[in-house]
Amino acid sequence: MAIKASFEADEWKLLLGSPLLAGMAVTLAEPNGLWGVFKESLASGRALLSAKSDADAGELAKAIVADMESSEGRGEARESLRAELAGISPADARQSILAMLTHVAEIVDAKAPAEAPAFKTWLSHVAKTAAEAASEGGFMGFGGTQVSAAEKATLADVSKALRAA
Repeated sequence: MAIKASFEADEWKLLLGSPLLAGMAVTLAEPNGLWGVFKESLASGRALLSAKSDADAGELAKAIVADMESSEGRGEARESLRAELAGISPADARQSILAMLTHVAEIVDAKAPAEAPAFKTWLSHVAKTAAEAASEGGFMGFGGTQVSAAEKATLADVSKALRAA
């Protein structure tokens, strides 16, 4: 896609990983066991892929999805994130993720300003979808809160990071 050519290779890798970052930020806010993490990860993936058929997603989001559909694109995204987040605590990872999302916003605002609003909205949607995927604080899937206070705070932080540019 032509929009990809607007970015340097390292910028594209960061953009490619940005939907993963948005979902991970929420998951790190209040991990809810293996099943909860799994449900939130699946929801993030579904939200990512939904951009393919969403007329409002914008060209940049669609280009990210197209690259993520290839094993090479997924590998680049994973390696980029692994390099940034390896060996740090969940609290430090959360702060690093928010800083990376701020950098994503700065890059998109500078290099693709017409795409920036739709792209940032899409990333916020990915985070919100992850937050709503698993209830927190229940027992065996019953009870609990759909979106915990920690997740709500993280959604606000993600939104702030994406608007920071």
